[in-house]
Amino acid sequence: MGVSSTAPHLLRAARGEIVDRPPVWMMRQAGRYMKAYRDLREKYPSFRDRSEIPEVAIEVSLQPWKAFQPDGVILFSDIVTPLPGLGIDMDIAEGKGPIIHSPIRTQAQIDSLHDLDPEAALPFIKPILQALRQEVGNKSTVLGFVGAPWTLAAYAVEGKGSKTYSIIKNLAFSDPAILHQLLTKLADAIAIYARYQIDCGAQVVQMFDSWAGQLSPQDYDTFALPYQRRVFQQVKQTHPDTPLILLVSGSAGVLERMAQSGADIVTVDWAVDMADARARLGKHVKVQGNLDPGVLYGSKEFIRDRIYDTVRKAGNWGHILNLGHGVLPDTPEENVAFFFETAKQLSTAALVS
Repeated sequence: MGVSSTAPHLLRAARGEIVDRPPVWMMRQAGRYMKAYRDLREKYPSFRDRSEIPEVAIEVSLQPWKAFQPDGVILFSDIVTPLPGLGIDMDIAEGKGPIIHSPIRTQAQIDSLHDLDPEAALPFIKPILQALRQEVGNKSTVLGFVGAPWTLAAYAVEGKGSKTYSIIKNLAFSDPAILHQLLTKLADAIAIYARYQIDCGAQVVQMFDSWAGQLSPQDYDTFALPYQRRVFQQVKQTHPDTPLILLVSGSAGVLERMAQSGADIVTVDWAVDMADARARLGKHVKVQGNLDPGVLYGSKEFIRDRIYDTVRKAGNWGHILNLGHGVLPDTPEENVAFFFETAKQLSTAALVS
């Protein structure tokens, strides 16, 4: 598959081509800050319905595309979506996040997990991704969405989100053999799932290791990095041309380690200055980010200045403009529109020269 000038803007930048401006999309760009989404949520109050009924998930995924024309359109989903396909029953509580009904704590539970068959377990994925590709054509890039092994293990073991991660850390530090088995099974399932998303139409895949920033660097090296690598290596074996993005929340202390994961693009959050991130990662690592989502509460001038600052520091190669994390639910919709308008009128050459 050769690099083509007709390829969409974000895909070209993600592959390492020099483009005239950084492509732009937003994490959580489909969601509560949009009136269209809140209206749809009243009709479909269950998150699983919104993300697993194809026509609803397609509509939600396309709401920001229709409003703002971002360079990336991401599958509307959750990181725990594939877990039932392994035998881990879950639900997603509105405003609270995933709930695992029988948290994984024992060898017997791990032994009872089975391989993921995405066609059978996740029949909604193909029609959603195919519809998104058809809708945006070459005008935007369709992004896939998977959770990382450590974060999925944290949900599976804790049973829900956590502030302290005490249950999974107890397991990690007192019975690591059990946790390594779980992480291995999760990594292999996520690799299958990511490959399947690419086969269904995803052109770039982002892996979210939302809770790996809760680990000390040495524990990141033991429980997060090897399994990120395991996923990315398997995906690269079959889909070498698909760019892969890694996000770790609160990643300032592990930024260099993220670059060792095999990801093509490292997401940088706002706790690190973009110029420092570029220096720490080296000039061959592509980056995504890194505006503080709170910037979108500011004036238009303030938002513009922060966009310019980030783009100037990121330079004219290998940067996807984004927030450092998801857009906040009470962000004014007109400020999101201004963010995209400003980003799409940028000329990197003018800014960084």
